[in-house]
Amino acid sequence: MSNTSAIIIAIALITAGSFVGKGLREVGKPQRTVTVKGLSEREVSADKATWSIKTKELGNDLPALYDRINNTAAKVKAFLIDNGIEASEIQMAAPVVADREAERYSDARNIDRYIITTVITVTSSKVDLVRSLMSRQGELLRQGVAVISNEWETNVNFEYTSFQDLKPEMMEEAIQNAEQTAEQFADNSKSDLGKIIKADQGQFSINNRDNNTPHIKTIRVVTTVIYSIDN
Repeated sequence: MSNTSAIIIAIALITAGSFVGKGLREVGKPQRTVTVKGLSEREVSADKATWSIKTKELGNDLPALYDRINNTAAKVKAFLIDNGIEASEIQMAAPVVADREAERYSDARNIDRYIITTVITVTSSKVDLVRSLMSRQGELLRQGVAVISNEWETNVNFEYTSFQDLKPEMMEEAIQNAEQTAEQFADNSKSDLGKIIKADQGQFSINNRDNNTPHIKTIRVVTTVIYSIDN
């Protein structure tokens, strides 16, 4: 090999080495990122109501009590159907009988021996109608039907079942809000916002707007997005 060829090869190796060294330095250089959160919220009306109507009869004659409980159930069903609830939306649970004399520490000598409780459940998408009928339970009282209420537990549950229809739209909005925050950060740091490196699907929550309006729901999602930052 001539001296000239040897010199050319040496220069080429030196040049290649410098590019490799630069490349290694770039690879080893830590990537700048920014992590931001995006929020999306919706306020919606419930589209499903489940209303439990509990009644109770007391006495000492079981056959007579069963007749009374069936008569009471018939009045409740008639009230519901006459006011727009479909028969298919009404379900009656089997009566529950409590025998006070069978209770170990009970003194049932001067009280009614049996308590029969029954629950009629309405499950309907007619949320406004259910709410209206709940406020008209006094009409059942005039028919001799006493509806039992318990302050420690609710007898109605409202749900929003169309959540999946909103999910894509809310995710898109949450990511857009996250991007706006990231862009503001990039502007403040005199940098350019790069691509999304990582994004999660977000945590969705559905809650009552407040204790007084359980039929109004607040849907919320927070997503976390990591962007690259370019100088």
